[in-house]
Parts: sequence; C-alpha cells; structure tokens
Amino acid sequence: MTDRLFDPLTLGALELPNRIVVSPMAQYSSEDDGKATDWHLMHYGNLAVSGAALVILEATAVLPEGRVSPRCLGIWDDTHVEGLKRIVDFAHRPNGAKMGIQLAHAGRKASVAPPWQGGDALLPGGGGWDIWGASDYPYPGRVTPIMPGEEELETIAKAYVDALRRAEQAGFDLIELHCAHGYFLNSFLSPLSNTRNDAWGGGLEGRMRYPLEIFRRLRAAWPQDRVLGVRISGTDWVEGGWTVEDSVVFARALKAEGCDYVALSSGGSSPDQKISVGPGYQVPLSAQVRREAGIATIAVGMLSDPKLANEVLVRGEADLIAIGRGMLFNPRWAWHACQTLEGTMRVPDQYFRCHPSMRNLPR
Repeated sequence: MTDRLFDPLTLGALELPNRIVVSPMAQYSSEDDGKATDWHLMHYGNLAVSGAALVILEATAVLPEGRVSPRCLGIWDDTHVEGLKRIVDFAHRPNGAKMGIQLAHAGRKASVAPPWQGGDALLPGGGGWDIWGASDYPYPGRVTPIMPGEEELETIAKAYVDALRRAEQAGFDLIELHCAHGYFLNSFLSPLSNTRNDAWGGGLEGRMRYPLEIFRRLRAAWPQDRVLGVRISGTDWVEGGWTVEDSVVFARALKAEGCDYVALSSGGSSPDQKISVGPGYQVPLSAQVRREAGIATIAVGMLSDPKLANEVLVRGEADLIAIGRGMLFNPRWAWHACQTLEGTMRVPDQYFRCHPSMRNLPR
C-alpha cells in the first residue's frame, strides 16, 4: 500500500513533514486563573517531540465563564501569554512540532468539576458560575443557560478576537475554532439547542450566522497565509438534530470565508445521541465533507492503528489524521507507525541512538 501518513503537506504557509496531528485533549491542570503550569509544559513538550507534525492545544477559554471546569486553560487575559509562549518556544526547537491552539467557549456545558472529581455541575456560590447558551434551553441535567442578547454577543465576539491576538503573541502557528461537542458556538448550529427566533436562530442559515461571524472576525485578524481551521460535530447522532448534510453546507460557507480545514468530530449536543463507536467510526463524516465541500479535513476518532490511519489518507477521506487517546497511551505512536509503514521521519538527536532504524533527515 502507498504510504501517505508520512507524506508532507502544506496548508497556507504551514509546512508539515507528515500527516499526523495530536488532537486537542483537555488536561484540567491549570491554576484557578487559567494559567498554564509545569504540567502543560511537560505534557505538550513531550508530545512536541513525538514525531507528530502538529500539536493542537486543548480547548482554551476566551472568557472565564467559557471554561469547562475551574482548572481549564484560559487565554482571556494578557497574563496568560507568558505560560503559553513557554510551551510554544520549547516545541519550536529543532525536530519539534508546529503548534496550534483551540479557541473555545464551553457555553451551556461549562462550570463542571474535573472528571476525576466526578464531573458534576458546579453552581454559582459552590465553585461554579453562570453559564451561557445560544438560547435558554438547558443541556439535560444542567441549569438553564443565559441567552445572550446583541450586546452580550458582541462582547463574546470581541473576546474571541482578543484571544487570537494573544495566541499570535505566544507564537502559535495555527488557530482552531471550536464549534463542536455542544459547546457555545455549536449550540447555535444545532437545532437541538438553538430555539431562538431572531436572526441568530430558526433555519440553517440563521443558526450558522453567529459561528460564521466569529470565524469572519478571526480570519480578518489573522494573517491570510496563517492557518485557521474549525472543529465541528459532523452530526449530533440524534433524529432531528444536526446532520452531515448540514456540515457540508457549513463547511462550504467556512471555505468561502477563508477556512483552511475542518476537523470532523461528532456528537455532544444531547445525551440521547446514538453512536456506534469503533475504529474509524467518524471517518465517513470527514470523507463526505471533504468530497462535497471541497475543503481539507482532519479525521479523528479511534484511528490508532497505523495501517487504518494510512488507508484513510490513501482513500482520500481526509488530509490529516488526528490521534488523541492513542498518543496519551503511547507518546511515541508516530515512531512505531513509521516502522510499521516503513516510512521515514526525523527524531530528536537526543533520541536517535535509541531508534537507529529511523533516518535523521537533514533539517
């Protein structure tokens, strides 16, 4: 079989030596003020020398109330830049990875305890805060969110742009806008969570309007040759919810606004979702959006088998492969994939003697 996983790829001005991406994964390890800690430096530093071409930081909140938990990373204040820049600077050393960051607002799924503390909702006065959604329709089992008016929507939009400028100061190579998993921007897209009857709701065009407005402002603030992508839920997996056909329409609109890629995840809007989980289960979403919207895609979801990951690329179902839990379990996943597929890749000079079968390619 043709080896595509270790082929280079150019997106905008971003040159990637292979097609492996470390998917954003929340660490719930910041201080209460949203600042990065030594854990983040260790975690992302380790992944930056894993052989993956690109590492995307976890969902990073553009406002304090946009955090999933009190321990989530933030980028709503200038004081956050220093800790993030420390991570990026380390990653940019020779044989390191390009670095992206996912800008996020958790919306009506915010204000919960970290998963190892139960993940239960935290109420104002009990360590939590007021939460926001596209409308005042709550996520089942959670409190009713605040539905923002025009003034609040403008405040949130400005926070996204301010966050992007801080990300630029920190040196990130790529920005990914989080529009998935039932979080704030996704809550506008899905008819399961958007019950508005104004310009920001109703039919598909109205439900797409606010996420597209946020993207448009980010694109205007980010250099045109710098990569700006979007993660979406390809489907809600619920009858009457968001569909892959909706995702194609949304991806076309994003492409028209200058979007470089779409990462296809799924679900998160409703606990009623019916998902048949298995290796590559979300790949058909990536394939359909890539084919029908004509935009580069990242496939994600149980793609830890190197042969399967490579097949997805060979079949033209994605342009990049994102590995999440597989990278946590095996931070040298890329090395082992390279051996399995008999590819070539760079390894850090400090590790080369442990992997003589790898070619230490010229920088």
